[in-house]
Amino acid sequence: MSKSTPLLLSVLLLSASVLPFSSAHADDETAAPAAQTSGQDPYAVTSFTADFKRFTIGDIVPELYRSKTYEIDKWQLRHLPAPEADSHWTYMGGDYVLISNAEGKVLRAEEGNIFYEH
Repeated sequence: MSKSTPLLLSVLLLSASVLPFSSAHADDETAAPAAQTSGQDPYAVTSFTADFKRFTIGDIVPELYRSKTYEIDKWQLRHLPAPEADSHWTYMGGDYVLISNAEGKVLRAEEGNIFYEH
């Protein structure tokens, strides 16, 4: 056995253990272009994480994210659609979230990448 054989074996084992993780993310990355071609919003998300908690459309956000500190007034500069009546955009866990003014209900969510990729 040559000196490079143990190194080659460790590289092969390492790459085999990484492949399932990589292929799972490859599917995520291809989802956006498919949505784009079907006429849907490529940045729309149905769930997101903030403060170690998973949120989905319809959930109520914590009071902190309803405050003026997190409210996004200049939504046009971030390439976000106009907020619906009685709602506003807020920033949670790296994503933009449209919430109702009255109860803080999640109406819509957009990936944070929308700002940088335009």
